[in-house]
Amino acid sequence: MIFKQLRQNMNVKDAVFNGIYPPNIQAVAERHWTPVAVAKMAAEYLVDSPGKKVLDIGAGAGKFCLVGAASTTGFFYGVEQRSSLTKISRKIAERHNITNVEFINSNINKINFSNYEAFYFFNSFFENIDTSFPIDHTILPDNDLYHSYSDYVKEQLHKTPVGTRLVTYWSKWDEIPGSFELVDSACNGFLSFWKKVS
Repeated sequence: MIFKQLRQNMNVKDAVFNGIYPPNIQAVAERHWTPVAVAKMAAEYLVDSPGKKVLDIGAGAGKFCLVGAASTTGFFYGVEQRSSLTKISRKIAERHNITNVEFINSNINKINFSNYEAFYFFNSFFENIDTSFPIDHTILPDNDLYHSYSDYVKEQLHKTPVGTRLVTYWSKWDEIPGSFELVDSACNGFLSFWKKVS
């Protein structure tokens, strides 16, 4: 029902969407998963042509990818280091017959960005420097990891072709190379739309 509504461009409340997840995932949803309205806005910007390959850098429970796949003609790939979250995402996609999405259980520094055409980043590495509200206790905070992951993403984004689109949400912009230009913003500046210009 939820995905049918998204396919028909109807509004879906976050409380309703988050109900598809187990209780422990719902409990951290407001802090860690992209709101439906934000995901739709971001996905619409990133998918500027049918079949566009979008990478979600740190997909968590897959909410952005699931919303994007249901509401656009893009193909969404979510990379996530927690295998438990990847399993949940895959099950939901399968159960709701969402075929234009794939979830990859891997670390971001093992991913080659040249396989993708557009990118979404909801401050996935922040959990390494902010311990106030963890997703779970499987990942130990590490300040150095925050910087090494951010540097890796920055380096990979810098190698992308001119015209590449990127959306960041609640980002400190540490992972954005100077070759990207801010095109627009929304949500009081927390949602930023970028394009590679050089």
